[in-house]
Amino acid sequence: MLLSPAILFASDGSVPAVGPVRVEFIIFGLILLGVAVFHNQTFRVAIAGLISLVIFKLIFDPGFHPVTHLFGTIPFGEQLAHKDLRQGEWSIILNLSGLLIGFAILSKIFEESRVPDVLPNYLPDDWKGPFLLLVFIFVLSSFLDNIAAALIGGSIALAVFRHKVHPGFIAAIVAASNAGGSGSVLGDTTTTMMWIDGVSPLNVLHAYIAAGTALIFFAIVASHQQDRFQRIQADAYPGARVDWHRIWIVSFMLIGAIISNFLYEMPALGVWAAIFICSMFKPIPWKEIPGAIKGTVFLLCLVYCASLMPVEALPGPSWITTFFLGFLSAVFDNIPLTKLCLDQGHYDWGMLAYAVGFGGSMMWFGSSAGVAITNKFPEARDVILWVRKGWHVAAAYVIGFFVLYLLLGWNPVK
Repeated sequence: MLLSPAILFASDGSVPAVGPVRVEFIIFGLILLGVAVFHNQTFRVAIAGLISLVIFKLIFDPGFHPVTHLFGTIPFGEQLAHKDLRQGEWSIILNLSGLLIGFAILSKIFEESRVPDVLPNYLPDDWKGPFLLLVFIFVLSSFLDNIAAALIGGSIALAVFRHKVHPGFIAAIVAASNAGGSGSVLGDTTTTMMWIDGVSPLNVLHAYIAAGTALIFFAIVASHQQDRFQRIQADAYPGARVDWHRIWIVSFMLIGAIISNFLYEMPALGVWAAIFICSMFKPIPWKEIPGAIKGTVFLLCLVYCASLMPVEALPGPSWITTFFLGFLSAVFDNIPLTKLCLDQGHYDWGMLAYAVGFGGSMMWFGSSAGVAITNKFPEARDVILWVRKGWHVAAAYVIGFFVLYLLLGWNPVK
């Protein structure tokens, strides 16, 4: 239908549209819909979608030049030497790929530190135990990738609840990991993208007002659900000790990312410099790289597809737009949505980070953390069960959003 001449060949020579909607948005919507529906084929959907979109742009958009779009018009060597001259999409793609793979290694090192094994020994034996576990996941996600935080939290939950985890608590694990990453440029791919694109970490930090409010609400409800379903087991990992050498490696990698981004606007450079330096003293889990590459390529395809969208045709940024983007994130991947907003500019970045980050928790396939956690809990892939038992996540999103809006208002930054 989309390739029919009656639709595609616009009489004025402009890029074809179906009514008021340009065809690029229709193709992009189909890509995101395919990712949402075909959960076992997301990699193929992303690759096929990117190829289809590029072919369409090459044929029907005379202003599209793929090399210029990727590398800009300034010589590449000059862009490397002077960060203020950087153009095109190469910088965000290079940084994002380096960070995603590097954070996969970082997450494994943190897991090997035995901190997750020691933590259950300090959890209370009533509903406050699962509550503190969700708080731990929230804090962990502020400096680890939210996928890693969700998986570590899920592993602890399986142990301390004897493999009987309530569906509402599974949804809360995902929500805690997404909420914890929403105010930190190190805790979520969406906020890391903002950081790479030049958004100050301080302009994202106030997302924690909404995220913290949401955490209190859904964590109390989910903890009581879990306590009634299966009470926590005390001292699940007796005798475990923290490997402080690995904690120092994790800290060194995070400091490297911050310094490298400040000096060169290349946080991935600092992460990998720290990895290679630390490899001289401690074994590095290089085996994590192959598993991370496929997921990285998938996300980069979606990011590049989003960069091809004509953002001038989108609704203007506002708190209302941001609020509904949270619900859109529940069914569509939040990474390309974030890329569209970055290209458009003039958003309240903290409010946006909370909306697209936490909003994806309302459905299990709305965030990477949700998709990852269902590998441990396949029963959570039931959409109706997720919504019915995890209703507190959607309610917490609304409560947290309006607490942030009422306290600070709408404060867009270019």
